[in-house]
Formats: sequence, C-alpha cells, structure tokens
Amino acid sequence: MSELRILPILSGFFVAVLVLTPALSTKFILLGPLVVPGATLLFPFAFVINDVLTEVYGWARSRRVIWTGLACQLLAALSFWVVGALPAPAFWPHAESYRVILGLAPRIALASLLAYLAGEFANSIVLSRMKFAHGGQTGLRQSWRFLASTLVGQAVDSTVFMLVAFGGALPAGELATGIVTIYGVKVAVETLVLPASQRFANWLKRVEHCDQLDDPATVSYNPFRLRLARSA
Repeated sequence: MSELRILPILSGFFVAVLVLTPALSTKFILLGPLVVPGATLLFPFAFVINDVLTEVYGWARSRRVIWTGLACQLLAALSFWVVGALPAPAFWPHAESYRVILGLAPRIALASLLAYLAGEFANSIVLSRMKFAHGGQTGLRQSWRFLASTLVGQAVDSTVFMLVAFGGALPAGELATGIVTIYGVKVAVETLVLPASQRFANWLKRVEHCDQLDDPATVSYNPFRLRLARSA
C-alpha cells in the first residue's frame, strides 16, 4: 500500500476539534428556541471525520486516532488546570475569568471524556461492521451506514455526557430534554454535511489508494487493543 499522505492531516483536524470543544462548551448559544453549548455546532465534525477515517482507513487506524484525540484532550485539560492554578501577577486582573472559561469542573471534564470515548468507538464500530455487511458498496448503502453510525454514536455520546455531568443535579424531565435537544442538533448538523462527507471519503479512497474493508471474523473490536492490524 502506498504512503497514506492525507491520514495525518485528517487526524490533525480531528484532534483540533476535540481540543477546541471544552472551551466552546463554556458558552451557551441560541439556535431559535433552543439553548445549547457552543461546542454543539463543532463537535459533530469529530464524528464526521471519524466516519471518513473508518470508511477509508478501517477500524484499526480509526481506533488509534481516537486514542490520540483522548491523549490530546487530557493534555489540554491538564495544561489549562496547571496554568489556572498558578498565581497571577497583580497587574493582570483576569484570573477569575480564565478559570470560568477554561477551568472546567472535574465532573464536566470527566463527562466529556467518557462521552467522547463511548460515542466515538460506538460510531466507528457500527460503521465498520455495516461496511463489511454492505460489501463496501457506496451510494445509498454508504449513506445509510454513515447515518446509522451517527445515530448510534451521537445517542451514546449525548446520553453518557448528560447522565455523568448532570445526573442527580437536574430533574429527570430536564435531563431527558437536554439529551434529546443536544442529540437532535448534533444529528441535524451531521445529516446536513452527509453528502459532502461521502464525496470526500470516496475522493480519499482514490487519492490514497486505500479502501479498507474490515472482516469482523478477523478484526478485534476491542477498543483497548492498540496494535495496528495488518491492512488488506
């Protein structure tokens, strides 16, 4: 197989979305009658990129990129916390503002990380298995596996995040409304860009000369197995 020149670039954009997400989550925005965290508009693109990664390069490479994203998220969170904990000079009066924007509460940070891991792995596994079941076909079947993996992955992500972050702190009705609202907006964003993500994935296959088809009989879907499987 030829050198995968675009894989590192795509991985970089994936990680950038993840690192930006916590800071963007600190501001709520209005989308008509809906109130959602600012990151709701950007974070779906992590799933879009994950769809493309899995469709083109396969589950094993996607799994490594997901773990790399987690490591970068942890590095960013630790860096924000350390800088926020260090004393500020008297002439700089914005220490509290810094903590409000970048000093995420531990529970929120934990919820984000757990939701990210569970959602991204669910998304990638569903797409990988469906691609094998479809025989790697494009067209309507490719559209369906992109959409189905989004529906599953975002459902897992939104549910885990809200339950871990706000379970016990919000009434059950508000918690359910929050899950449905965030889920709906994320799915809508990904659905809107679905035609573009499909075309991009198929273009990548031609450029990279790579169209990995994972056989569930030989591929380990254990998220904690980091060894890169031999590609077909």
